[in-house]
Amino acid sequence: MLAWFRDLTAKERQTMFACFGGWSLDAFDVQMYSFVIPTVIAVWGLSRGEAGLIGTVTLLISSFGGWFSGTLADRYGRVRMLQITILWYSFFTFLCAFAQNFEQLFVLRALHGFGFGGEWAAGAVLMGEVIRDKYRGRAVGLVQTGWAVGWGASALVYTGVYAFMPEAIAWRVLFAIGLLPAFYVFWIRRHIEEPEIFKTHRQERPPVGISHLFSAFRGPYLWTTVKVALMVSGAQGGGYALSIWMPTYLRSVRGLSATGAGGFLLVQILGALIGFLIGSYLSDAIGRKWTFIVSTVGSLVFVLIFMFAPMSNEALFFLGIPLNIFLLMKFPPMGPFMSELYPTEVRGTGQGFCYNAGRAIGSFFPTMVGYVSEGMPLGMVIAVFSSLAFGVMILMLLMLPETRGRNLAEIGTEPASQPRAAAASSMTS
Repeated sequence: MLAWFRDLTAKERQTMFACFGGWSLDAFDVQMYSFVIPTVIAVWGLSRGEAGLIGTVTLLISSFGGWFSGTLADRYGRVRMLQITILWYSFFTFLCAFAQNFEQLFVLRALHGFGFGGEWAAGAVLMGEVIRDKYRGRAVGLVQTGWAVGWGASALVYTGVYAFMPEAIAWRVLFAIGLLPAFYVFWIRRHIEEPEIFKTHRQERPPVGISHLFSAFRGPYLWTTVKVALMVSGAQGGGYALSIWMPTYLRSVRGLSATGAGGFLLVQILGALIGFLIGSYLSDAIGRKWTFIVSTVGSLVFVLIFMFAPMSNEALFFLGIPLNIFLLMKFPPMGPFMSELYPTEVRGTGQGFCYNAGRAIGSFFPTMVGYVSEGMPLGMVIAVFSSLAFGVMILMLLMLPETRGRNLAEIGTEPASQPRAAAASSMTS
């Protein structure tokens, strides 16, 4: 199954490693907040709505970070923006350790979000342009497994810190450890270069200006951009409604301790890792769209079972594996899918906007779950909002084309939303 990996060039492998590390460390930092929600609620007397609002502002600001980072990546380079965004989110995660109240943590998590969103935009475009189309789906998908690795590392650190320190101190130590990803930038600076397609294109065209922010809304790209952004909104909204509130659900509804919840989450992260790997291979094997659809339908079914089926904590423990397999399968094809919809001159902006506009809209789901769950059972609210989000994703997918096999150098000679089958038919005739 990994024979294709040996066929990659040294540059392709190094780029994969750089983006894998950046994405893993991104997850390591961003998932920390989900673990400390019960603690900050208790220490500062916050409501669930206020705790959810902090999670939402992180995701909302990350959407602007991803949009701006994508545009700046089109102007200054994918690798340069990857380094800047890693430094940014590491620094502001560290500062969260010194927050003294809700307002300070709100602002610091918002600023953290700017780098968190920007890292994905720069890294996804970099991967899409360096990896050849034959292996693009599985390579970008394999990099996506870094999210499960970073999430798992964060859960392990959380479990260890909370096991040996009182909660009032442990959450601050957890955020302080978030500075470590900044040191990864030194390796990137020494080993990673800009993609050849980007360097060639930059020599042929003048640097982009501020108006480039809106280039994905022009001509044939407008409706593609709208539909992809809404599709990502469904994926992100359903995932956030579940993942951000899962530690709180396990502790407040299922009655688990902090370390017990950590054990549950580690098993779920194992499922997420398997889901990323399966999604990576299905993306090239059956196409981007069918991988999205299988993942979304499976997610919907297992969320309803997880929240409503009467079962013991032991049974729920194992059910977390298939739940997260289906939940995370949908993310590996996203980078290749969006890279294959836009030409080089707008790829960073289009991809950065769509993914992060989806993240912005999806970011409201944790807040809505928090506020609505103050008057309704938390599990029921999570299930309702997740189901709504997944329904939106399926609806948008029905209106989008399959992109598997597209050559990036040839994109731009036809409308971005034109399906491959139709394009091939017109060429044959």
